Amino acid sequence: MGWNLSEGEKIPLDLGDRAAIFIDGGSLFRAANHLNLEVDYEKLLPCLLRGRALLRAHFYTGFSPGNTKQASFLRWMQNNGYRVMQKELTVSSDGSRYADMGVEIAIDMLQFADYSNQVNLLVLVSHDVDLVYALEKIVHRGMRLEVVGVRSMMHESMITVADDFVDLAFIQNDIRKFRSETQ
Repeated sequence: MGWNLSEGEKIPLDLGDRAAIFIDGGSLFRAANHLNLEVDYEKLLPCLLRGRALLRAHFYTGFSPGNTKQASFLRWMQNNGYRVMQKELTVSSDGSRYADMGVEIAIDMLQFADYSNQVNLLVLVSHDVDLVYALEKIVHRGMRLEVVGVRSMMHESMITVADDFVDLAFIQNDIRKFRSETQ
């Protein structure tokens, strides 16, 4: 339907765009692991914006009460341009932990789709195929949609519904956290 960013290609940008960004923290974490990437969250927003104006950046994540390292990270996120939406992790019968934030992401994106006088581009970083129905409604309202994720992890319907798709694999060097040799 729209542009698909492949290695070396650039999406034509409208620098007059006003963007709201929605980051599924769990999905980004899994994608980063897949790419053997530690994300530098200071670099992430400018990379996703590519010169466009930011209205708001949301970061959705599960949390473990008492995890001081995670609490410190989430405080840093809040102090550095992200609105953090969090839900306590649920432990499943197999021992895995998760926090399904799909409903929260869908509701927030649909709400922003009604603010076309303030925002004209929604950027979603997620692989959650359950969001497709909400994304279709957003696009049908006339809102532009950019989906960001790893193509090999992405269901084709997520790419098809979007106006633009950006493969994290092709921007990973722009958002990679590099450790100094003194650390």
